[in-house]
Amino acid sequence: MAKYEACIMGLQAAIERGIKTLEVYGDSVLVIYQLRGEWETRDPKLINYRMVVLGLLREFDDITFNYLPRDENQIADALATLASMIKANKEEEMRPIQMSVYEFPASCCNLEEEEKDDNPWYQGILRYVRDRKYPAQTSENDKRTLRRLACDYVLDGDVLYKRRKDQNFHWGNSVLISLRDGSSFTY
Repeated sequence: MAKYEACIMGLQAAIERGIKTLEVYGDSVLVIYQLRGEWETRDPKLINYRMVVLGLLREFDDITFNYLPRDENQIADALATLASMIKANKEEEMRPIQMSVYEFPASCCNLEEEEKDDNPWYQGILRYVRDRKYPAQTSENDKRTLRRLACDYVLDGDVLYKRRKDQNFHWGNSVLISLRDGSSFTY
């Protein structure tokens, strides 16, 4: 029954978003083959679920059901594992999972179309390392983040260097050693 309910919720979400062509992948042989019409639905508890799904299918121009074994579906396996670890309190209301559909990769969502100014991305770090000053109207959380990021950089003249894992910087024949207090020396 849970597999049918999950299928119904997925179909309803697709309908709400106006999707007309859909490929459904499931790891329940019983549900997939019943919805394909290859197996009969004999269990009285499942007949009503199947009828609900068939009613929802009318909303799609093209829909296919595909069986995907659990061991080949790592995402579903990870979600099932996480779900089994949650202890639900009967008095608490379970919050639904929010789904969003984007027309472009999510990695592009945080990128702005154009920069607000002509400063490079590291300008705030450079200013903090050089002058120990924060950009104007910086929140406490952003100040904390800037301090944490600045620990990974050192300034030599006007050049900002990123610290290596060993905390030493090598250029030419000299080595820059940075100390825990933020100071550094070259030898």
